[in-house]
Order: sequence, then structure tokens, then C-alpha cells
Amino acid sequence: MTNRYESAAAALHDVLADGMTIAVGGFGLCGIPSDLIEAVRDAGATDLTIVSNNMGVDGKGLGLLLEAGQVSRVVASYVGENRLFAEQFLAGRLEVEFTPQGTLAERLRAGGAGIPAFYTKTGVGTQVADGKPHEDFDGETYVQERGIRADVALVHAHTADTDGNLVYRYTARNFNPLVATAGQITIAEAEHIVDAGELHPDHIVTPGVFVQRLVQARERVKDIEQRTVRLHAA
Repeated sequence: MTNRYESAAAALHDVLADGMTIAVGGFGLCGIPSDLIEAVRDAGATDLTIVSNNMGVDGKGLGLLLEAGQVSRVVASYVGENRLFAEQFLAGRLEVEFTPQGTLAERLRAGGAGIPAFYTKTGVGTQVADGKPHEDFDGETYVQERGIRADVALVHAHTADTDGNLVYRYTARNFNPLVATAGQITIAEAEHIVDAGELHPDHIVTPGVFVQRLVQARERVKDIEQRTVRLHAA
């Protein structure tokens, strides 16, 4: 059953604790649960492990949690847009597990599906595979990767109904459906919330059975990491 809360802070107030693993949807600044990330920052939980494709940028998205010193470990596939991330990593204040992007997606999907581990060729022969079990299948070597199950999952949707069913918008869908299934408790913020039954069943991406808490997202300007423009041809 999905319960609706009046704010992101209210949805998180009895959930967060120091040392938690939190999976967060989004790709760069696209489709990130901004309200929920800010609520985590304001709650002050520390020693967090963050699982996300990347850590936002300096001063935005998950970069806010780095600035607040709340993150001790990161599982991500790309972190190149965040200067503070690099500084904390190089200074030894941040533990980082780099995971190929497709492998990260599959680790989240596996965790949500109750699959504890799987084998992939990606990363074999590189540092990604160091210390992990290997196995040969049909003459090829594969490395074992563990599924990810987070204490809390935070996602952003375009539209939700009061039963917690979620619909995403275009590329803002990205990692959100995978993250939504991988949490012991999943909290979704949605730009629009409609009554149960208003969403067409064929349009639902994340069924409400995966979502325990729902909050209305605040209206805000959607940030763009790198705005690129060009002059129109004369």
C-alpha cells in the first residue's frame, strides 16, 4: 500500500538513519528526485552509501550530500562532472566502487527481482573484476556481480496515481524504474498526482506495489548540466 505524505521531509522523517544505503534515480540532473535529495541533506543522516549512476554536479543533485559531508561510500558508473567528488576521493574521505553503467543497471534490476548475483563479461580482465568470482561458460570467462538491494530508494516520476503507480517522462525515466524496485522502502516524488484508476494500465512503468511512500514534487526550474546553443544559419 502506498501512503501519501505532505512533504519530502515528512516522507523521510522516520526512515533515515546513519549508515544507510540509499539508491537514487536520475542521470546527471535529469530525472533526479530533487526534493527528496534536499530532504536527506536537511535530515542530516551521515555515513551514507549512495548508489546512483552519478553524483550530480557541484552544488546540485547528489552533490548537495557531498557538500554536507554525509556520504562515505559511492557506487556509481560516472562521476566526471563533480569536482568536489574528485577532491574527496583523492583525499581518501570517500570510498568509491566504480561499476560499468550497464552492469549497475542490471545489479539494481537483479536486486529488485530477488536475484542475488549474476555473471557478465563486462569488466573481465580489468580492475572492475578484481577480487570477484569468475566462471567459464561456453569457453568464455565471466565475472560475478552482486545484485543491489538498498535500504531506501528515492525516485522521481512525472505522474503518479494515489495507488503509487508511476509514469516517467522521456529520458527522465533513465534509472528510476530500476531504482524503484531495489529499495526495501521506496519513496517517489511525482510532478503530478492523479486519482487511482486515471492512469492507463499500459502506460504504467512502475507498479504501485513497489512504492511505499508518495509525495508531490515542488515546481522548480529543471537544471541542465551543460547547456549547448548554436546560432541559426542565416
